[in-house]
Amino acid sequence: MRVKSGKIMATSTFCEWDAGRWPGFVAKPETSVATRFFETPVAKRPRASYARHVMAVAYIALGSNLGEREATLHAALARINTLHETRVTKVSAFRETIPVDAPAGSPPFINVAAGLETGLSADELMRALLAIEISLGRDRAGAIPHAPRPIDLDLLLFADAVIETTSLTVPHPRIHQRLFVLQPLAEIAPDAMHPVLHKTIRELLQALESTL
Repeated sequence: MRVKSGKIMATSTFCEWDAGRWPGFVAKPETSVATRFFETPVAKRPRASYARHVMAVAYIALGSNLGEREATLHAALARINTLHETRVTKVSAFRETIPVDAPAGSPPFINVAAGLETGLSADELMRALLAIEISLGRDRAGAIPHAPRPIDLDLLLFADAVIETTSLTVPHPRIHQRLFVLQPLAEIAPDAMHPVLHKTIRELLQALESTL
């Protein structure tokens, strides 16, 4: 089931975190919903650690349709921001969307996209995201496909890498088919290039919207 748009749960389109402020980033004054995940201070990390590695730009999709959805998403963002040599740089508006290919009666999702700078490899980042899912109550083992879940973290793009292993596919194989992924991602990275389809996120969104 597809929907043309989701209910936007924030007044801003995106926010950029001030990388010069520690222990946590502080959103610009005009941002709203996404600012709250940094209200609780995180452990201070030495800035020198970022200078030792080339930082990759990555984009992830976050979703929740079980429990305290918004609070869980804020918690996930905060935990991502504390990963080694990783910082959250952009967060889209929070959108409420109808579940796609889900069991009947599944509750609506809140979906959001985030941009990161990281010194981790794509595999290290994905393993860290899965660990955060577990810490927030998700158990992928034996779960019914597309069943309601407290948190869903997907690695969408990792620099211009194309990765195909038994445990990780980058870019995400269905990114161009999912409105609930493309809409928030286009807010924070409209000109990001899909390294396989050779189209920007804006172009992929426009192409998908034209078919609805």
